[in-house]
Amino acid sequence: MTTTREDGATPDFADGDNSALIAALDQLAGRIAEAKDAIARVIFGQHEVVEETLITLLAGGHLLLIGVPGLGKTRLVETLGTVFGLEERRVQCTPDLMPADILGTEVLEESDTGRRSFRFVQGPVFCQLLMADEVNRASPRTQSALLQAMQEHRVSVAGHYHDLPTPFHVLATQNPLEQEGTYPLPEAQLDRFFMQVNVDYPDLEAERQIMIATTGPHSERPHPVMEAAALVEAQRLVRHLPVGESVVEAILKLVRSGRPESSDIKQVRDGVSWGPGPRASQALMRAVRVRAVIGGRFAPSVDDVLALARPVLRHRMALTFAARAEGVDIDKVIDLLCENIA
Repeated sequence: MTTTREDGATPDFADGDNSALIAALDQLAGRIAEAKDAIARVIFGQHEVVEETLITLLAGGHLLLIGVPGLGKTRLVETLGTVFGLEERRVQCTPDLMPADILGTEVLEESDTGRRSFRFVQGPVFCQLLMADEVNRASPRTQSALLQAMQEHRVSVAGHYHDLPTPFHVLATQNPLEQEGTYPLPEAQLDRFFMQVNVDYPDLEAERQIMIATTGPHSERPHPVMEAAALVEAQRLVRHLPVGESVVEAILKLVRSGRPESSDIKQVRDGVSWGPGPRASQALMRAVRVRAVIGGRFAPSVDDVLALARPVLRHRMALTFAARAEGVDIDKVIDLLCENIA
């Protein structure tokens, strides 16, 4: 995927080899465009959701998908696994799901000689792309085990650490309609997700395509475009994209103005109970780089910051009770932050 030197090694872009970096980014943009086309053959409409999901994967993060059932969230994960050559698994979260059901457990075995020993049996988390369906139905104990694995890329069982595969991504879903029998993720744990993407109903033409394409005798199948190793290389490559000082300042101003104790926006001071931390700045810095590459550009712009503000910030901010009672929407508050830097 990337250019190589005559000795066969990957160029060290940190040494100022701009021509090699540009060639590699050009090639990566082409592969991403091919991946988007492959996904579009299966996932109709939802262009913004697909793009934000790709940004999350290429930035090396985890994604929280919020949407009612039947909008293709599971199909999106399956398609991504095929297109990027990732080992994909799915866990349906329920209140009785235990941490061992996800992480794995040790079993006692006896050999032919009568010797007994423990053997670790891996759980479904040992994959490259895990879908945690309706993660808010899992108990807090199970949620914590999954979120720890997301953060550390390893699991601890019986005092022993077991590394997870590389790359490792979690795409978790939540149903916003049903709250009975659920365990909402604590705000501090929501920060583990790179983005929160809200999946809305498809438009008329997209729903027409879905209805026709999925009810006939033949259904379109996605084809592989990249391999897991190429995805890891792409994640490393996008980190070399330069970011201008104006974009850095825009990210800092956006994030810091969302904190009620330091914001100069009255609606934030009155309606936000806590704002985004430094992890939001880090996420935006990584996300704008990827969005620029997807757009075929060699440097991100302030427009990239504005476009990604909602999915990066909406789960890293909380409204006060009074603001929620008045019907204030967190996305509208983020729009005010964007107007402050536009």
